[in-house]
Amino acid sequence: MSAVQDEHEFTYDVNSPNGPHHWGEIHPEWSMCNQGDLQSPIDLTHKRVQTTSHLGRLDRDYKPANSTLVNRGHDMMLRWIGGAGHIHINGTEYQLKPTSLAHSNRTHHQRFNLELHLVHQSTDGKIAVVGIMYKIGRPDSLLSLMEPYFKALASTKDVEKSVGMIDPREIKVGSRKYYRYIGSLTTPPCTQNVTWTIVNKVRTVSRKQLYAIRDAVHDEAEANARPVQALNNRWLKLYRPDDQQNN
Repeated sequence: MSAVQDEHEFTYDVNSPNGPHHWGEIHPEWSMCNQGDLQSPIDLTHKRVQTTSHLGRLDRDYKPANSTLVNRGHDMMLRWIGGAGHIHINGTEYQLKPTSLAHSNRTHHQRFNLELHLVHQSTDGKIAVVGIMYKIGRPDSLLSLMEPYFKALASTKDVEKSVGMIDPREIKVGSRKYYRYIGSLTTPPCTQNVTWTIVNKVRTVSRKQLYAIRDAVHDEAEANARPVQALNNRWLKLYRPDDQQNN
């Protein structure tokens, strides 16, 4: 299910021979990165976006779990030890899997400072990702708890550090509105048919918290997000409850 673990083999530099336009050439099993027609990220401001009230609210049922944090170079990955709960989409239960947190320059065709991906997987291998975007503003409470660990992992790579009990319910959404589309993993092997849910409300993170993550992963790159991919013939929906027009 997961994206490639060794992130030394690819880069986000579009001018590099290992850059995003060449990911599909690096390994045969990564060919979907170049050949797939359901790739992520996409432009959420696309004129084809359809507003609907029929998708249903995001049904999250999370619980606290012991966790570890890993500095993967491009991002920080939070791993849940044991079950940390699940979400339901269209009657399917998806268990919460590792969560990635990355300093981000541009993703989904908009400029954000930080991006969090909650990855989930069903028992039959289907993948669902919930994406939350952040801009500079008030500190985020969960990141405040994790800040010392970011600093402790700054000089390490691929080392797991225990961060104790973390409650994924502390990852705030703040709005019932979200975008939904079928896409892919945003790193090799770019596996397709991933159900993407992008929370409409942009959350905030302090500049100090952002720099703690960026400094820990030594991320001075101009780009650390995959370029926007073609929508092709996909639908893109914005869920908005009938009783909540403005949140």
